[in-house]
Amino acid sequence: MKENDRKFIQAADHKTGYYRAGSGNPLVLLHGSGPGVSGWTNWGGLIDELSADYDVIVPDIAGFGFTEFKEGTEYDIKFWTNHLVKFLDAIGVDRVSLVGNSFGGAVGIGLALFNPERLDKLVLLGTPAGTFEQTKGLAGAWLYEPSLDNMRALMELFPYNKSLITDELVQSRYEASARPGAQGALRTLLPKPEEEGITMVKAFPVKAIQHITAPTLVLHGREDHVVPLQCGHTLVENIPNADLFVFGQCGHWVQTEQREKFLACVRNFVSN
Repeated sequence: MKENDRKFIQAADHKTGYYRAGSGNPLVLLHGSGPGVSGWTNWGGLIDELSADYDVIVPDIAGFGFTEFKEGTEYDIKFWTNHLVKFLDAIGVDRVSLVGNSFGGAVGIGLALFNPERLDKLVLLGTPAGTFEQTKGLAGAWLYEPSLDNMRALMELFPYNKSLITDELVQSRYEASARPGAQGALRTLLPKPEEEGITMVKAFPVKAIQHITAPTLVLHGREDHVVPLQCGHTLVENIPNADLFVFGQCGHWVQTEQREKFLACVRNFVSN
């Protein structure tokens, strides 16, 4: 599949960009946050491989990638979860397994809590949970102003292996980040960094995630400097039916930095 194979459909009054390939049980892949993020930048390199076994569905979350951002819309986790549900309705899919990267994992948690009947199994990569100190990566995402140099500097904070930051990736994410409204949508998601002292990030509270009933696999990079490993521990310690796998020599991009291990984990969990 190529980047320009993107399709569009209306969902929750938003023109929604997405990719779909393969057949079998539906597997939704949700991207994270950050300037210039999209379903393609997070998952484009994995769609073909996973579509050999699953009906792979990769939407752009409202306000991100190539899905509309609408001024005056109150973007929050309930809106994003509802957008996902309306998107699944629009493409005719009832129940899915979901792999959520970072912010995409938070939307997956939203689906698990607000619409559990639509969810089979849940995989969470580098997903925020509880309350934690804002990292340089999250602060940098809020402060980002679109330019190639700024995008490259921000991307340096994400992976353990910096060679993964290619000119093509920087260019692609910069172009998406410069879309009107893109940075505004991102800033609704993250707290503004304090000029002095520590900024705290509040994600799904512990009392909420204790109500997740879906079988859950938590994947986290040991060297994640965007969403700290403590969030992975918070998730596995509070979701009733959850396992945690920690990847060494891995930052925030588990699916890219530890591709083969990631694929093995997902296939074993989702298919059994």
